[in-house]
Amino acid sequence: MNQPNQRGGGGFRQAQQPTPLAIRTKKTQLDTNTYTRIAMAEVWKKDWPYALIPFAIGLLPAIFLPSWWWIALAVLLTVLFVLLRSAQVTGVTQMQDSKPLFERMSYEMDNRMLLLRVSAEKAMQVGWDNIERARRTDDGYQLYLKAGTPPAGLAAWRLWVARTFAVPVFLLLPQRIFNSPNDVKLFEALLRRKNLLPAEAGAPQAA
Repeated sequence: MNQPNQRGGGGFRQAQQPTPLAIRTKKTQLDTNTYTRIAMAEVWKKDWPYALIPFAIGLLPAIFLPSWWWIALAVLLTVLFVLLRSAQVTGVTQMQDSKPLFERMSYEMDNRMLLLRVSAEKAMQVGWDNIERARRTDDGYQLYLKAGTPPAGLAAWRLWVARTFAVPVFLLLPQRIFNSPNDVKLFEALLRRKNLLPAEAGAPQAA
């Protein structure tokens, strides 16, 4: 699984400053339980068909030797798969490299970058090219970090596993942290210019 610092471009450090006209938010903190709940729902919405694979493997011997034991084996393999996949999600909150994602911070963003600021001296710079996509929710925005580049020479099947079973890592920006409704509109317009949100119907395309 990719480490969050591989996705976001590095840990907290002295970062380049945004422009004076950057959008600035109040401080917020992504709770680990909130992250786990959202990430777990996304993972299983996408991956539930893969849980059928260990179930089918466990039942294969029943073709040649019918027995209720094979059903028990199929259920056991499926439960193990579910537990391991779920552990990947919960493990993100325990990893040292993930700690910056769950600190209390404010956000500063302009056309060049997104700055995650914990204090005047402690900040992490994330380029917009490190954001894979954004999602607008009822009460805010989720910004998904791109996965890191897999090691060179990785076997094809391992590459498929890494990509298929990646864990979503995201930043959560509630609307309440913005200082004005106008800042919300400016931020959403910025996301659309970066093609992270679909363009509004009837709106002119960005150059």
